[in-house]
Amino acid sequence: MANQVRKAVIPAAGLGTRFLPATKAQPKEMLPLVDKPAIQYVVEEAVSVGINDLLVITGRGKRSLEDHFDRSFELEYYLEQDGKADELAEMRRIAEMADIHYVRQGEPKGLGHAVGVASGHVGDAPFAVLLGDDIMHPESGVLAGMLAAFEHYGHSVIALKEVPEGDISSYGCAAVEPLEGNILRVLDLVEKPPASEAPSNLAVMGRYVFSPGIFEVLSATQPGRGGEIQLTDAIKTLAEREPVYGYTFRDGRFDVGNKLDYLRATVELALERDDLGPAFRRFLTERLQRD
Repeated sequence: MANQVRKAVIPAAGLGTRFLPATKAQPKEMLPLVDKPAIQYVVEEAVSVGINDLLVITGRGKRSLEDHFDRSFELEYYLEQDGKADELAEMRRIAEMADIHYVRQGEPKGLGHAVGVASGHVGDAPFAVLLGDDIMHPESGVLAGMLAAFEHYGHSVIALKEVPEGDISSYGCAAVEPLEGNILRVLDLVEKPPASEAPSNLAVMGRYVFSPGIFEVLSATQPGRGGEIQLTDAIKTLAEREPVYGYTFRDGRFDVGNKLDYLRATVELALERDDLGPAFRRFLTERLQRD
C-alpha cells in the first residue's frame, strides 16, 4: 500500500485560557518559542515528512495566523532595501513552504467537531492531524514513524506516550495489546479518566493519522465530557469498526499549552541554536551557580 497521506489538519481554534492574559488579544499558537511562533514548528513538522496541503481550523481572533504564513510585501521591501538578505529569504520561505488553507470552526464544540469541519477539504483521502499545542522536536521522528505504520497496516494510527499515573486524568487514555516493536493495537479509549479507572498509563498525544472513515464516525458522535464532541470518543467508536493502532514514543514532545513545558521548550530549543546556545548556556550556568 502506497503512503497517500498528503494532507494535514491543524486545529487552532482554542481560546488559550491556560495562558491568559497573554492570549487575551493574540492566538496561543502565535506565542513565540525563541523567535518562531509555536504553530510554525507544527507546519514545518508536516512539511518535513512531505505533507504540503494543510488546513488550519481557526476561530474568531485568529487572523494573525493567516498573516504569518502570507507574503508581507512591505516588510520584504524594507528588508531588501536594508540589505538583510537572510531575513528576506526566511520571510519568503515561510510564505511559500506549504499550501495552507483556513476554515473557521464557528462554535467551540470540541476537538472532534474541529476535525469534522475538515471533511470538505480532506474528502476521501487519509490525513494527519497535528495539534497546535503539541510541539515535536525536529528529531523525534514521531510523525514519520506514524506515517510508516499507516502505510504498513492501512488503518488509523494515534500517538501514545506513557505519563505518570497522576497525570493520566488530563489525557485520553488507551487500553492496548502489544503488536510489534512500538506498535500496539488500540482496544479502547477513555477521555480523561480518574487515575483509579484508567486502563493504562498510555496517554493520547496530539498526533494522529486517520483513514477518512473517521468523518462518518464524527458526524454521529454525540457530545461527551464537558459537553463537547470528543475526538477520543470518535476514535473509540472507530476502533470498534476497524483496526486502530498506537505508535508509542518517549521523548521529544512539548505541551506548549502548559506553562512549565512552554518554558522547557524555550530553553531546550534555545540551547540547541548555534547562534544562541553557547551564550545562553553560560548564562544559565552562572545563574544556577548564584543560587
